[in-house]
Amino acid sequence: MQGNIRKMHTDLGEQVQYQLPIGDDLTEMNSLIGKKISLKFLDQINCIHCGKKTKTSFSQGYCYSCFTTLPQTDPSIVRPELDLSYLGISRDMAWSKENSLTPHYVYLAYSGNLKVGVTRESQVPTRWIDQGASKAIKLAKTPNRHIAGVMEVALKEHFSDKTNWREMLKQDGSTDIDLLEEKKKAADKLHPELKQYLSEEDEIYSINYPVDELPKKITSFGFDKIKEFEGVLKGIKGQYLIFEEGKVINIRKHNGYLIELKVI
Repeated sequence: MQGNIRKMHTDLGEQVQYQLPIGDDLTEMNSLIGKKISLKFLDQINCIHCGKKTKTSFSQGYCYSCFTTLPQTDPSIVRPELDLSYLGISRDMAWSKENSLTPHYVYLAYSGNLKVGVTRESQVPTRWIDQGASKAIKLAKTPNRHIAGVMEVALKEHFSDKTNWREMLKQDGSTDIDLLEEKKKAADKLHPELKQYLSEEDEIYSINYPVDELPKKITSFGFDKIKEFEGVLKGIKGQYLIFEEGKVINIRKHNGYLIELKVI
């Protein structure tokens, strides 16, 4: 199988099901766990938006031109409080109307550590899966991205907004953290003007990943330094492939890379 890869597609069931886009095909990855596979980088990166060849990938898959002009690579994607589309300011208002000026959730999730985050309503539960979260709860529902970002900033003093990916990969998902209690604590810390957006939905989402063996010590690798790798696939969590001896690769980081995948 050969082609440009994109981040893995996911489907939440009793266990997350993964599909890796390679060119125009989708490769079922769960069935490869326990098998020895090889990944070979074919020295080509294509922008996932315009398709142009690029020596360097920006913002997980874009050429420099697209990185500096597209709304999906605007700084507000990482820092939603900076989104100004509600004021009519955007790199592309048509895109913002579909992606920023739509309902967003502020959530709490456990992915090796307890964190606060923001995601579009349409990205639940995909966002949590991509972060490797084992549990998540909706804290608030806002009418746009900006308000969700303001709420996230207000909670950063009390909760992390970053995923500790190394701890996420080592953890089996079990935790004594009471997300419902943490939600109450978070709600109490919000300004009264923001409390109107609090969600009454208290369901705790549990996510199980296809992992046969958790890594004890992690060694990450990428195609910018290693052109070819082979090993037994031990599991998949977040957007990481986990191999024997704790070797891991972040697939999403390699959006647009031209690779060849073989089962040995």
